[in-house]
Amino acid sequence: MTPRIGHVWTEAPLGALPVGAPVAGDRAATFGLDAAEFAQVVGHLGRAPNALEAAMFGALWSEHCGYKNSRPLLRRLPTEGPQVLQGPGENAGVVDVGEGWGLAFKMESHNHPSAVEPVQGAATGVGGILRDIFAMGARPIAILDALRFGDLTDERTRYLLHGVVEGIAAYGNAIGVPTVGGEIAFHPSYQENPLVNVMALGLLRHEDLQSGTVGAVGRVLLYVGSKTGRDGLGGAVFASADLSADSDADRPAVQVGDPFLEKLLLEACLEAIAAGLVDGVQDMGAAGITSSVGEMAHRAGLGVDFDVGRVPRRETGMTPLEVMLSESQERMVLTAAPGRERELIALLEKWELDAVPVGIVRDHGRFRIFDGDDLVGDMPVAPLNEAPTYVREGREDPAVAAARERSLDDVLVPTDLDSVLTDLLAHPDIASKRAVYRRYDHQVMTNTVVVPGAGDAAVLRIKGSSRGVAATVDCNARYVYLAPRRGAALAVVEAARNLAAVGATPLGVTDNLNFGNPTVPEVYFQMSEAVEGLREACLALRTPVTGGNVSLYNQYRAPDGRVRAVLPTPTVGMVGVLPDVRRRALMAFERDGDEVWLLGAGRPTLGATTYLAAVHGLEAGAPPELDLAAVDRLVTTLASLVQDGVVATAHDVGDGGVAVALAEMAILGNRGVDAALPKDLAERPDAALFGEAADLALVALPADRTDALRRACAAAGLPARRLGAVGGDAIRVGADGGAVAVPVAVARAAFEGTIERALA
Repeated sequence: MTPRIGHVWTEAPLGALPVGAPVAGDRAATFGLDAAEFAQVVGHLGRAPNALEAAMFGALWSEHCGYKNSRPLLRRLPTEGPQVLQGPGENAGVVDVGEGWGLAFKMESHNHPSAVEPVQGAATGVGGILRDIFAMGARPIAILDALRFGDLTDERTRYLLHGVVEGIAAYGNAIGVPTVGGEIAFHPSYQENPLVNVMALGLLRHEDLQSGTVGAVGRVLLYVGSKTGRDGLGGAVFASADLSADSDADRPAVQVGDPFLEKLLLEACLEAIAAGLVDGVQDMGAAGITSSVGEMAHRAGLGVDFDVGRVPRRETGMTPLEVMLSESQERMVLTAAPGRERELIALLEKWELDAVPVGIVRDHGRFRIFDGDDLVGDMPVAPLNEAPTYVREGREDPAVAAARERSLDDVLVPTDLDSVLTDLLAHPDIASKRAVYRRYDHQVMTNTVVVPGAGDAAVLRIKGSSRGVAATVDCNARYVYLAPRRGAALAVVEAARNLAAVGATPLGVTDNLNFGNPTVPEVYFQMSEAVEGLREACLALRTPVTGGNVSLYNQYRAPDGRVRAVLPTPTVGMVGVLPDVRRRALMAFERDGDEVWLLGAGRPTLGATTYLAAVHGLEAGAPPELDLAAVDRLVTTLASLVQDGVVATAHDVGDGGVAVALAEMAILGNRGVDAALPKDLAERPDAALFGEAADLALVALPADRTDALRRACAAAGLPARRLGAVGGDAIRVGADGGAVAVPVAVARAAFEGTIERALA
C-alpha cells in the first residue's frame, strides 16, 4: 500500500506561482549565475525565479555539477567497448571482469574543501565516492587516492598533508574499506590549492546493477540516511570558484562526515537491492537533494512532486532553500519498488536509518517542491539538469612553448652520479610513501594481495573465484604542463604499464580532470589538448572512459590580485583483470642470481624529467616520445609474461628512469644488483640512468625462464635486453660514460626518510 503524506500525493494545479518574492537579475551572481544565464532561467520559467529556484539553477548550472565548460570536450572521449556494462551518466562506471562479476569504479575530487578544512574535506571525499559505488549495487572493496601538495618544506603543506591523510584514514578505516594504493606529488603550484582525488572500486553481480532513476509514474521516493543540516551549503558553487585569502569564510561549505552511519547506509542499501525492494538508487552528493532528485527525474524523462517539509532535519529554522541545497553527508534517495514501500521502510528502520517518503513521480516533467500545502518551487526538469555549455577559445602560453622547445645541450652531466641517485630517491615525488600508507588499513576485508608499495598497482582477489582485479592512479603533471596532449596520453600509458607490471590486462579508465579557470585561454588550451591526448591513448589501449570528474578553478587569487593556477593534472584511474590472481608480480628482487632484463624500445630523454627539475632546477624540454603501438606491445606482452608464470618480478620505468627503478627493486628486496645499460640506450650517461621513456619496463627472473621470455618478446616484436643479475649489497648500474654504485642501505635511508620526517 502506498503511504499517503500531505500535498505531495495530491494533484496540485500545474503552473501555480511558487511562494516567495521573485529574484531580480542584479542578484544573479549571488546564486552563481551570470546575467546571461539568469536570463535563460527566466526564459525557461516564463517569469523571474524566486530565491529557491535561482539557487537550484545556480547549483546545477555550476561547473561542479553542470560541466558547462567541459562537457563539449568530454564528448570526444571513447566510452564504449565489449567490456563496458555501464558507461558515463550514472553514479559510476562498470566493466565486466568475467564469471558474472562486474567492477564498479569512479574517481572524484574534494580539492577546495580540503584546502580550507583538510580533515573533513578529504574524509567526505571518501564518503561521497563510496556512496557512488554502492548506489550501483556494488559492495565497495577498495579506495585509492591521488594527492597533490605544495613545497614539502613549507609548514602549510605539512599541515595540509597531515590533515588529508588523517581524513582519508579516519573515514576508510572506520567504514572498513581498505585504502590500497595511490600517489602523492609535490609542486609549488599546489601550495594553496591541494588536489585530493579519490577513487573507489566495488564488486557486483551483473544482475544486481542499479540505476539512479525515479523509475515510473507513481513510484515513491524515500529519503534515507543522516538528518539534513546546514553543513555543505553552497558547496557546488564554492567548488566552482577561485580560492583566495577569504576562502576560510567558506568553511560552512565543507561537509562533515560520519563513517559509522555510512556503514549502516551501505549495508541497508545493498540488502534492499538484494531483496528487490528498489527501482532506483542515488547518492546525495554535490547540491544535495536538488541534484539527486533532479538527476533521477531527468534520467527517466519524468517529473517529481517533492515535499521538503518532510525531510528529516537536525537543525531548527531551516528554510526550504537550505534543505534543498544542503550537502550533509550519508544520505541517499531510493525509488521504492511498487507495492513494497512499507517493506522497504521497515528494512531501513531495522538499520536505524531515517527513512521517509518525500516524493512521488509524476508525468508532468517538472520538479515541484512543496512545503506542506505550499508550492515553493516549480521548475521544468530538463532545463534544470541541462546547464548551458561553452566552447572557449584556447591558445598556448608562449612561455610554456618556449620552455618545451628549450635546448638542453647546455645541461652538464654531474660529476657525482651516486649523489644524483640518492637525491632522486629522497625527492618527495619518488621517495617511499610508507609513512602515509601505513596509516591506512589496507588489509581489511582480506582481499588485498598486492599491498601499497609492493607492486606498481594494487591487486585484490575476488572471493569465490580464481580471478583478481587491479587498479592504479597516475599523472605526471609536469609532462601535461609542457605538452598537454602528449602528457595526458602519457598518464594513460603509465597507468597501463603499472597494471601490466602486476599481471593485469587493462579494462577501463575513470579520470579526474584538474585544471584552472576555463575562461582563461591558456587553461582552456590545456584542457582541450589533454582531452585529445586521453582520447588517443584510450583508443590505442582499448580502455574506454566509463566516467569521472572535472574539477576546474583550481587556482589561488592572492590578496594583491595575482592568480596562480595548479599544473594541469588530468589524473587517470585505470582498472584491470587478472585471470588467475595467484599469478601476479611484485617489484622486489626475490633471489640472488635472477637475471634482470629491460623490455621495450623506448629511448630515455631528459626533457620534463624529475631529474632535470630536481638536480638542475629546470622544468623544460619535451616529455618522452610516445609510440602508442609500442606501448600496446609492451603492456600486452608484460601482462602475458606474468599471467603465464614466466615473470614474477616486474617494475615499470617511470620517474627517475632506469637507475631509480632498479634501486627501488633492490631496496624492496634488500638485495643488490649489477647491471650494464645498453650503449645505444641514450646519448649521454645521465639520460641513460635517469632519463624517462614511455615504453620501458624491468623484469627479473631465473635463468631457466629466459628462453621463454625471449620467445614471447620476439613473437610480439618487443625488444628485450639483458642488463645483469641480482646480488650483492650495492646498486651498480653502468652506462656509457658513467655509472652509479650505491650501497642498498644508503639508498634505503634516502628513499625512506623524506616523507617520514615530514609527517613526524
